[in-house]
Amino acid sequence: MAEEKTFPMTLEGKEKLEVELEELRTTKRAEIIERIKIARSFGDLSENSEYEAAKNEQSMLEGRIKEVENMLNHAEIIDNGSIAADEVAIGKTVVFQEDDDEPETYQIVGAAEADPFAGKISNESPIAQSLVGHKVGETVSVETPGGEMQVKIIEVK
Repeated sequence: MAEEKTFPMTLEGKEKLEVELEELRTTKRAEIIERIKIARSFGDLSENSEYEAAKNEQSMLEGRIKEVENMLNHAEIIDNGSIAADEVAIGKTVVFQEDDDEPETYQIVGAAEADPFAGKISNESPIAQSLVGHKVGETVSVETPGGEMQVKIIEVK
């Protein structure tokens, strides 16, 4: 039998997913059920675009609920207690710099909680994969779709 995929995440990320799941199950589900009920009252369902849209939204919502439930059921909370303070690891924030460019700061998180616009990159991304396991002061080669780049790890927190 195939082994279930685990989802590494911080405790904060797990708690955020739990809140999202509760919101989806209660508020969002109730809103869509009400929209379906109203759309049904319009009559002929075969030509009722409001009904079709609400049913499609319900399908997407149920898919997201299953996805979040699966991530929570297979969550692996990251514990960095045994990792050196200056070593890059999932759950830690790393500051690195390429040549004379401005330093960049990212928290390395599991794919389930990645949000690059909020400064959180997936541990599966090329940058994170290259940085994990390295320490402050090291220069690391990062293979990106745009080519290879050399970055120096400035700080890990």
